Amino acid sequence: MSDRKRLSPEESRSAALEAARALLIETGPQSVTLKAVASRIGRTHANLLHHFGSASGLQKALAEHLAKTVCETIIEAVHANRAGLGSAREVVDLAFDAFDREGAGALTSWMLLTGNEDALSPIIGTIHELVDEIAPEEADHCDEEMRVHRDTLNLVLLALGDALIGGALAKSLGLPRDAARERAEQMLEASLEEYQQL
Repeated sequence: MSDRKRLSPEESRSAALEAARALLIETGPQSVTLKAVASRIGRTHANLLHHFGSASGLQKALAEHLAKTVCETIIEAVHANRAGLGSAREVVDLAFDAFDREGAGALTSWMLLTGNEDALSPIIGTIHELVDEIAPEEADHCDEEMRVHRDTLNLVLLALGDALIGGALAKSLGLPRDAARERAEQMLEASLEEYQQL
């Protein structure tokens, strides 16, 4: 008789995604394989194939999981900021941490390098949903009136770039490690001030 706990399909999938996230953070995106994740959660390779279909499917599901988790936290921070309970820096730190410490930047670059661009769709889609939720009034406006869309684009690109080469670049330029975060904070604060004056 096996002493492994029988998990529901949802529990098994969730455990696999958490294990994949831990592997991503600990050892990088190249280690997020079906075999490694199965080993970590005490399941079989076949069990994970059933849930994800392939390593690519696992990575796509991980991208979606990361995006949803991070965007939910960012939405809370944005709402707190609008209520006067949080700061622009908190929003910036959440975005930068998602791409750096949480591994979304490494996962993004890995997907691109391995030709798995479609796995980025969940990240892009979730960010789009985040912006639509934060600024529904911008949906039918022209380019000049899409302030939150522009701010989001700037923030995500800065956070992604910082996760990939920020440390080395800041060091070579003689800047503090958090220089990109400071710049993102300044840009977001300036945009918020401009919005409040409208």
